[in-house]
Amino acid sequence: MENILHISGNVKFTITLDPGTWIFDDRKVDLTTYFSRQNQKSDLNEEYTKSVSKHWDREIMEGAIFPPTLKTEKQFEKVKVMTGTFGIKFEPFLRNSEPASDAKALIIHAKDQDYELPLEDANELILKFADSGKPIKEDGPVHIYYGDGSNQDSPIKNVKGFTVK
Repeated sequence: MENILHISGNVKFTITLDPGTWIFDDRKVDLTTYFSRQNQKSDLNEEYTKSVSKHWDREIMEGAIFPPTLKTEKQFEKVKVMTGTFGIKFEPFLRNSEPASDAKALIIHAKDQDYELPLEDANELILKFADSGKPIKEDGPVHIYYGDGSNQDSPIKNVKGFTVK
């Protein structure tokens, strides 16, 4: 039960969060590259065009190739999950709790102190739940990073829950 977190307060639904299950969630992000990629904002349309162009060029040069490496890719994904450092965005959980229209702030309850953020900033939070493939136990169950990565060196640790105010 010590790994379970709650979003409560000025919300329509109290949400229970279990970070132990997020390793299976497709919304997880790789924190070893997340903040560096975040800084490299690019035009999605341009990125898509380059990707399609590269694929088209390869098919013209080599012919259509069906991926014989599907088994290898699954094995690589398994290794990545077992050794990766992952986080998940807080926004979908906060949205599902349906904060009241007059809600203005989120309070993060940590072991030693509480942190208060505007609700808009809370949508950008990243909850780190795995470090090198292992759940965060000693000072966890999650570490909290701001969406811009400004507290990468000193995340909020020993989180006990969240209250919408």
